Amino acid sequence: MTENSQRTPWYRQVAAEIFRHVLLKSIGTTLFIGLFFGAYFYLLKQPAYPTTVMPITFLDRLIGFQPLALPLYVSLWVYVSLPPALLATRRELYGYAVAMAGTCLAALIVFYCWPTSVPAANIDWTRYPDVAFLKSMDASGNACPSLHVATAVFSGVWLQHLLRRFGTPSWLLMLNWLWCIGIVYSALATRQHVAVDVLAGLLLGAPAAALSLRYRLVAGAIDKVRDPSI
Repeated sequence: MTENSQRTPWYRQVAAEIFRHVLLKSIGTTLFIGLFFGAYFYLLKQPAYPTTVMPITFLDRLIGFQPLALPLYVSLWVYVSLPPALLATRRELYGYAVAMAGTCLAALIVFYCWPTSVPAANIDWTRYPDVAFLKSMDASGNACPSLHVATAVFSGVWLQHLLRRFGTPSWLLMLNWLWCIGIVYSALATRQHVAVDVLAGLLLGAPAAALSLRYRLVAGAIDKVRDPSI
């Protein structure tokens, strides 16, 4: 980080980065989500093999159904848009997109080879029309690993790194993790996933984010050695 950026308030740095390549970010994020959903729903509707129903565990019984968790669940689509919005260069954007695409592709391969679904819940969904609408759009298939959890954790790790780079206050860093944890919790509380799905999503998203960040930092160090002016 340059001396000038250290003197600039964090919120001005964030605002400046958001408006860099804003057209590329907005179109790229929308296109990425659209392509992902196309592949996701195709595998959901056309499973190549018999579907396995995931098991219920103690944690699933412990966390009851909470329809009020639906806004947290849906907020993922805002949350995953934040890290790319804060990236400064096209190279960073492309690198991030490749890493996120690799994470999603790994899950899609699992969905193809091992279709899974969440067991039917003993709930009268007519009493919860908002959640029922979600389930009509996103049936409880392609369950393990939970890509909802994997992408939330991936985004959370990257967002934490970027917020630290801007020197944001500790309350904002804590808010990031609270939001991420809330999305993970909502996957269970809305009965879209069971605990095994969530654990698998964590084991996919966290290492993928860590490895992609490590590669980014190593590549940045190499570039700085080649060009000390960076």
